[in-house]
Amino acid sequence: MSLTIGMHTGQQNISIDELRKLWKFADSNGFDFISVWDHFYEAPSIDGNTPVFEAISLMSALAVETKNANIGCHVFCATYRNVGLLAKSIMTIDHLSNGRVELGIGAGWHEPEHLAFGFPFSSAKDRSDRLEETIQSLRLLLTQTNSTFSGRFVSLSNAIILPQPIQSRIPIIVGGRGEQRTLRTAARHADGWNVPYVEKDEFERLTKILDHWCEIEQRDPTILHKSVNLHMRMGITTKDVERINNERGQIQGSLTGTKQQVIDTINQYSELGAARISIAIRPPIEWDALHLFVEEVIPQVKK
Repeated sequence: MSLTIGMHTGQQNISIDELRKLWKFADSNGFDFISVWDHFYEAPSIDGNTPVFEAISLMSALAVETKNANIGCHVFCATYRNVGLLAKSIMTIDHLSNGRVELGIGAGWHEPEHLAFGFPFSSAKDRSDRLEETIQSLRLLLTQTNSTFSGRFVSLSNAIILPQPIQSRIPIIVGGRGEQRTLRTAARHADGWNVPYVEKDEFERLTKILDHWCEIEQRDPTILHKSVNLHMRMGITTKDVERINNERGQIQGSLTGTKQQVIDTINQYSELGAARISIAIRPPIEWDALHLFVEEVIPQVKK
């Protein structure tokens, strides 16, 4: 499986016009995937006063503004939307994008958002159970016209989704790093797994756990698409790298360094089993470094 490169555009502290510019740049310069996120507040949480756009609306705009890259959300929170509404939204966006949607889904972790907006923040077990039921019911809704499902958290009674998506099977990607439930749910039900901002040794460790669950679930671990999001901290020069780190602070799970250092890091994640690496872009955008990334990094790592 050849490596693909994505761009994760967490929509905080950024204007719609700048997001459009970023998406169009990525779509026309070799990125294979572009994603948004699903938050009401900034992440990591500070005080909720950071401007943040909503995920479904923004993903619809992303579908219209791009033509080539697959699109998605890393990841939708299973507690924020009725599953039928989410399925209907994803079907619609698949049509808007002419069949380029991937469906990322997770159990949810941002407690301040849940409490502020009235979403129940239940136990980890309940959220994990809800995620599993959500994935099962989404698979039904997005692959057949009429669906019935009865669970503790999800109920469908002859629920009709028409039209069906353009894709016969929209890829479902489970996001998270929970070793006992999230990774096993990915192994049991998903087409892929995404993990954000982990160092190489942690990615390797989690991948081995995921492979173990695939064996337990009698699935070939090599067919499960594994991806990782990494903060973009590349600079053109060593001084640029120092400036970026001083301005933004040291952080784990990042592509930090000059061009060759970033190439080496990407190759190392790829050797550990990453099929896609998405660079996470946060404003202020380092446009010079981004141009260098598409001109000299992407061609090297996708050879």
